[in-house]
Amino acid sequence: MKQRRIRVAVVQSAPILFDKRSAMDKIISNTREAAGQGAHLVVFPEVFLPGYPRGLYFGTRVGSRDSAGRQDWERYWNSAIEVPGAETDELGELARETGVYLVVGVVERDREFSTGTLYNSIVYIGPDGSVLGKHRKLVPTGAERLLWGQGDGSTLTVIDTPFGRIGGLICWENYMPLARMAMYAQGIDILITPTADARDTWQATLRHIACEGRCFVVSCNQFVTKDSYPDDLACYEDIRSDPDILCRGGSAIVGPLGDYVAEPLYNREGILTAELDLSQVTQSRFDFDVTGHYSRPDVFQLVINGQKQEIARFTGN
Repeated sequence: MKQRRIRVAVVQSAPILFDKRSAMDKIISNTREAAGQGAHLVVFPEVFLPGYPRGLYFGTRVGSRDSAGRQDWERYWNSAIEVPGAETDELGELARETGVYLVVGVVERDREFSTGTLYNSIVYIGPDGSVLGKHRKLVPTGAERLLWGQGDGSTLTVIDTPFGRIGGLICWENYMPLARMAMYAQGIDILITPTADARDTWQATLRHIACEGRCFVVSCNQFVTKDSYPDDLACYEDIRSDPDILCRGGSAIVGPLGDYVAEPLYNREGILTAELDLSQVTQSRFDFDVTGHYSRPDVFQLVINGQKQEIARFTGN
C-alpha cells in the first residue's frame, strides 16, 4: 500500500544568472527551509541551475551571430552542469541530508559526444542521494532553439515513489498532446511542469492538464528581476530598457479535478507548500480515465520511440 499523503514544496525564486554557485546556494537554503516545513518533494523551476536568460538575444539575427553573443554563450556553457557530475553529487548530499525527493531544472552539458550542446533538463534526485533519472526538453520553444538541443523519447521519465508516480514535462512541452499522453500512459500521479511562462493562459493549461490526466499538476516558475543579471554581460543592452520585473512567477499546484490546491504566486519570491492526498487521483478517475475506460484503443494507438538516439561515429580502421 502506497503512502497516500505527501507534502510538496514549490520554490519560486531565481539565482544570479550564469552563476552556478548562486543557484546551488539557493537550492540548498530553500530545500532546507522546505524540508523544515515538512516537505517530502521539493521542486525548482525550469533551468534554475544556472538560470533562464530571458530577454537576451545572444547577438543573433537570422543569418548571423556576433562576437558579443558568442561570449555570453560561452559564459552560459561554462555555467551548465553534467548529469551525473559534481553538482548532482552535491544535490544528492542535500537530498540525503533533508530526506526529500528533489526535482531541479538544469542546463545540462552533453558529456557523451561533442560536449558542445546544451539541454534544458529536469533532474530527479532521491532521498538516498541517487540520481533517479532525468528528462531533456523535446522541443525548445522559439528562440530557445539557439541555446538548447532537442531531447529524445528515452528521457520521458516517470519515477515510482512511495507516494505515487512522478514525472515532468517542461513548459510548452505541456502543449504537446502526445507528450502528455506518453506521461499519462505511464500512470503519472504527480505531473511536474517547470516553466518560464508567467501568462494567465498558462494557468488555464495547468487546470486543463489536471482534469485531462486526472493527476496533480505542480508548476514552478522563477520570479526574476534585473538585479539577478550580471551587468558585465556582453549583451546586457538587450534588457537595459526592460521593466525591473522580468518574470512575475505564477507557480501553482492543481488537483486532479482542476481546482487549485495552492493558488498562483505572483510578483515575489516564495515557497508554495501543500499536502496532496493521492486518494483523490483514484477517486477522480471514477468517471474519466484517459488511459483506461476513456482510451478507446480500438480507435486510437500511441506509438512512442523510447530509444536513445545515437550519433554515428567514425572509429577508423
